[in-house]
Amino acid sequence: MVSVKALSGRERIKLALAHKESDRIPIAMVCSGINTPAMKEFDAFLREKRNIDAESYLKSFIDLEGVGPDYVGPKFPEGTDSWGVTRKEVSYGKGSYHEICHYPLAKMETVADLEKHLWPTTDYFDYSTIKDKAKAQIKENGLGLIAGGGNIFETTWYMRGFEQIFMDLVINPELVHYVMGRVTDFFVEHAEKTLSAADGLIDLYFTADDIAGQSGLLVSLEMWEEFIKPYHVRLNKTIHEFGAKVIYHSDGDVTRAVPGLMDMGIDVLQALQFDAGDMAPASLKNKYGDRLCFEGGVSVQSTLPFGTVDKVVAEVKSHINILGKNGGYILGPSHAVQAGTPPENIYAMFETAQNYYPFK
Repeated sequence: MVSVKALSGRERIKLALAHKESDRIPIAMVCSGINTPAMKEFDAFLREKRNIDAESYLKSFIDLEGVGPDYVGPKFPEGTDSWGVTRKEVSYGKGSYHEICHYPLAKMETVADLEKHLWPTTDYFDYSTIKDKAKAQIKENGLGLIAGGGNIFETTWYMRGFEQIFMDLVINPELVHYVMGRVTDFFVEHAEKTLSAADGLIDLYFTADDIAGQSGLLVSLEMWEEFIKPYHVRLNKTIHEFGAKVIYHSDGDVTRAVPGLMDMGIDVLQALQFDAGDMAPASLKNKYGDRLCFEGGVSVQSTLPFGTVDKVVAEVKSHINILGKNGGYILGPSHAVQAGTPPENIYAMFETAQNYYPFK
């Protein structure tokens, strides 16, 4: 147990990754954030209650921030990314999401067709600025640093189509492996250049692939082993060569895949959607907590949007008690905080996280 107080965010993150306790639980917003309508209400709430804006409030305790290269590549049509995927804005009432409306590889039938696609290159990025930015961020804010890029299967289906990719796994496996290979080549080189340029200043490298839904895995473990795992093994090996830790995001009930995820080289399991299937904090911590760290966990599906303040406080304390014991836990929402979430609940989550720590 660490007895010192007022550690920097960077120190808290490093202690958590080393499975050691700190002065308080580290707090981060990995693959989350607060959606615009909820942020507006939260900002108004904080200005009235604390005479502080939401951005300043969050900056006062968040322990992790992002850093990365500058994009210097070609300008694509509005809504289209460097993979050729096009999204359009779709309203959900108070706000909007950007949903895919064009899958550039959807109609391609052969590897020869795929070879003709305009694949992105790491030449689209300027990596030379990363070290200076990282040093400046550490000096100014003292926070842990996270970089990223590595949602390999997701990027593949973004280009091919969600339904199509699952058919491809059975009837066009050579197409899946070709696209996955090209995507992995890019992400491996991107990670290599990012981490090399950062010269050891990056603590975590974000990777992802949603491989599960509310009730379990989207594919069999055997299919996951064949089509997805090997590509992440390649990427994770590269990340570890530069001394960074791999944080891996998946929504849903990934319980059955956790041993395989550790085997493929992840260090931190992120999202922690405990509303899904058999996902349970105590089970994950007891079985894997000596080898695996965790980030996220506070429910954006039930507790934050629909629970009482008391329920939010109880859930945050429970996660800290269970997942934070002996270190290895970074607290945050399980995903983006949605529109309609009471600002009192968001505030209760963060205030409890800052002030409740039973391990001192």
